[in-house]
Amino acid sequence: MLLAAADRSDPDHAACRELLEAHPGPLVTTELVIAETGWLIDRQLGAAAEAALYESAAAGEIRIEPLSAADWTRIAALTVQYADQHLGGVDSSLVAVAERLGATSIGTLDRRHFSIVRPQHIAGFELLP
Repeated sequence: MLLAAADRSDPDHAACRELLEAHPGPLVTTELVIAETGWLIDRQLGAAAEAALYESAAAGEIRIEPLSAADWTRIAALTVQYADQHLGGVDSSLVAVAERLGATSIGTLDRRHFSIVRPQHIAGFELLP
């Protein structure tokens, strides 16, 4: 979603940008997501766009939630539980933090993964945009 918000040529750019700008917040992510997104933005849009992501994080426009030891344990469990779907650590980190914070929605374009995940605290996430 962050990549689409940064890339004006992405078909989902407008919806993702609007979500980032209009959502009452807080918009929370993890360091794993920022690292992966930075790499993708650099690959697609270049170093200046990647730096803009980090500047946005530094300005507090996106809250980066530190991962606890319990989060890492949950990430490992989710990665194994959804191995057949290749959920992976980055997406699992969002689930772990959302569970810990009691979040019910996730901003993502990855409907394939996040629509199958069954969080511990709710039946399923509301997927935005």
